[in-house]
Amino acid sequence: MSTTAKSKIFYDYDRSNLSDETLIYLYKSMLKPRMIEEKMLILLRQGKISKWFSGIGQEAISVGITAVLDKEEYILPMHRNLGVFTTREIPLYRLFSQWQGKASGFTKGRDRSFHFGTQEYNIVGMISHLGPQFGVADGIALGNLLKKNNQVCAVFTGEGGTSEGDIHEALNVASVWDLPVLFCIENNGYGLSTPTKEQYNCEHLVDRGMGYGMESHRIEGNNILEVYTKIKALVEDMRENPRPVLLEFITFRMRGHEEASGTKYVPEDLIDTWSEKDPLNNFEAYLIAEGLISDTLISDWKADIKIEIDANLDLAFNESLIESTERKELDDVYQEFVYQETKPNKETEELRLVDAISQGLKQSMERDDTTVIMGQDIAEYGGVFKITEGFLEAFGHDRVRNTPICESAIVSAAMGLSINGYKAIMEMQFADFAASGFNPIVNYLAKSHYRWNQKADVVIRMPCGGGVEAGPFHSQTNEAWFTHTPGLKVVYPAFPYDAKGLIASAIEDPNPVLFFEHKALYRRIRQEVPTDYFTIPLGKAAILQEGSDVTIVTYGAGVHWALETLEQQNISADLIDLRTLSPLDTEAIYTSVRKTGKLIILQEDSMFGGMASDISALVSEHCFESLDAPIKRVASLETPIPFAKFLEDQYLSKNKFEAALKDLIAY
Repeated sequence: MSTTAKSKIFYDYDRSNLSDETLIYLYKSMLKPRMIEEKMLILLRQGKISKWFSGIGQEAISVGITAVLDKEEYILPMHRNLGVFTTREIPLYRLFSQWQGKASGFTKGRDRSFHFGTQEYNIVGMISHLGPQFGVADGIALGNLLKKNNQVCAVFTGEGGTSEGDIHEALNVASVWDLPVLFCIENNGYGLSTPTKEQYNCEHLVDRGMGYGMESHRIEGNNILEVYTKIKALVEDMRENPRPVLLEFITFRMRGHEEASGTKYVPEDLIDTWSEKDPLNNFEAYLIAEGLISDTLISDWKADIKIEIDANLDLAFNESLIESTERKELDDVYQEFVYQETKPNKETEELRLVDAISQGLKQSMERDDTTVIMGQDIAEYGGVFKITEGFLEAFGHDRVRNTPICESAIVSAAMGLSINGYKAIMEMQFADFAASGFNPIVNYLAKSHYRWNQKADVVIRMPCGGGVEAGPFHSQTNEAWFTHTPGLKVVYPAFPYDAKGLIASAIEDPNPVLFFEHKALYRRIRQEVPTDYFTIPLGKAAILQEGSDVTIVTYGAGVHWALETLEQQNISADLIDLRTLSPLDTEAIYTSVRKTGKLIILQEDSMFGGMASDISALVSEHCFESLDAPIKRVASLETPIPFAKFLEDQYLSKNKFEAALKDLIAY
C-alpha cells in the first residue's frame, strides 16, 4: 500500500454509474498536470523558466470540465488551468516551447504562459485583464446558437476576477440572450494576496446568479467525481435547453499567485487544512481502496509520464531561440487581407451620408449571412440615427441584435463571434461611449492576431463629432485613442460615396476596424452614389483638389471646412481627404508636399497627441528638404467640447483654419 492509501480519504466519493475506465482516466488526467507542475517548479528554481502560475490543488476542476466537453466545444481557461491543455492532449513540447518563448509555442515568443489560444484544440486563452474573457465566451456561445450545433462553451475566472465590471456585463448579456455558457469561478481563497472577504460581501458568489436570473451551483472543486458528474448532467441538458449556468468551485491555491509571491500571507493552519483535501491524493487513495489501481500501476504511469515530460522538455530546450525580422513582426500585426475591388455600377442615386452607410451595411449583410450586427436600440428602433431602420425585418433578430447597455461585454462578444467564424459589426451608439469598451478594443481585438494568429473580424461603428450642440459626452472626435494602437484600422469618411464603399471594405477586411461617422454630416452632405455594392480600398487617400501653393491634409468634417474656405479664397491647393487614418496614405501626403513645399493639417480633435502631430512629424522626417515654410497644425481648443453653440463654435478648429491658411501662404 502507498502512503497515500493509508491516509484518510477526505471526500465521500459517489461514482454513480461511472465505469472503472472513466475513473482511471480522470485520475491519470489529474496526475499528468500535477507532475508537469512539479517539474516546472524545479526548472523555475534552476532558472530554466522565468515564471510559473501554479494550479496545484485545483486540477479536479480543469480536468473534470474538459473531460465532459466534446473536443469541438470551446474552453476559455485562465493561468491555473494546465489540466485543460493536457486533457485536450496538446503536445507537451508545444506547451514547453510556449513557456520558453520558442517558435513551436503558440505565440512565437510574443506572449507568455497561458496567454494564447489555439483553434486546433478549441481553446481560447486569457489576457491579463481577466474580465473580457467572459464576454468572449458570450460571443462564442452566440455563434453556437446561430449555428444550431447544440454546443456549449466553458469559461474560467477566479473569485478575484468576479469583481471586474466586464464579468457582470457578460453575465447579464448571457442571461438576456440565453447563451449556453458554463461560467466557472474557481474560488481558491485569494486574489493574489487579497482574501475573499475583501473581494466580495455576499455569502457565496453563486448567490449573484439570482440577480441575473441565472441558474447557479456551488460545487466542491477538489472532488473530481462531484465536478465530473454534476458538469456532465448540466452540459447534457444545456445542449438541449440552451442557457447560461454560473458555477462556483470551492478550492484553494496551495502556492503563491505566481511563485515569486510566496504564501506568507496565508495562515499555516489553512494550508494544512486544504492539504488534507488535495484532489489527486484523495482520489488516488479512493481508487486504491476500491481495488481499481495499485502502487505498481501508479509507479508505471508516473514513469511513463516522466518519460513523456523529459522527452518533450528536451525537444523544447533543444529548439533554437526564436528568430524573426522587423518585417515579419510588422506583417503579423494584421491578418493578411488581399483587397478585391468591386467596381461601382453606373446607376446612381442621391444619398445622404447616413443613407449611404445604411445602404452599404445592408448590402454587405445581404452578401454574407455570417454577418451579425449588435448595438443598443438598433433593432425595432433602427438605431438612434436610424441607420439600421428596416434591418430587423430584412435579417431577423438573430442577426440584428439589441444589446443591453454594456459596451465592454459587446466588444468582447464581437471577438467571440469572430473566433466562432462570424463577422461582427457593433454600433457604438456614440463614439464617446467607446471609453466603456476601451479595454477589449485595444487589448483583445488589436492584439489577438499578433499574439496567436487569431483574426478579430469586427467592425465598430463610431458616430462622432461636434457641431450638433451635444456637449462633452456626445461630441468627441476620439480617433487618436485608436490610431496609436497597432492592430486596429481606423476609417473616417467625409462623403456618402466614400462611406458606402469604405464600410463594405471594412466589413470584408478580417481585421478590427473602427469606422468613424460624423454626426453633423449625416443629413447635411448629399452625393450621387452607385446603387449596387462596391468597395474602396482602405489606406488610400482622395485628392479632392489639385494646386501648387499648399498641401491641405484633413479628414471628416475638416474636409468640408477646407472646401468652404477654398471656395472663398483664391488659393491653389492640393486638398487631401485621408479617408483612412490607419493605415495612413503617407505616400499621397509626401508626394503633394514635395510638390507644393507647404503643409497645413486640419483636424477637429484638440491638438496635443492628435493625427496632425504625427503627420507633421512624418513630413518633417521624410520631406524636410522640400519644405518652404514651417508646418501648420490647426486643431480645436485643449478643452472638453462644450454644449452651448457659442462655446462650441469657439472650441472648433473650423473658424481658425482660414487665418492659419493665409498665414502659411504668406510665409
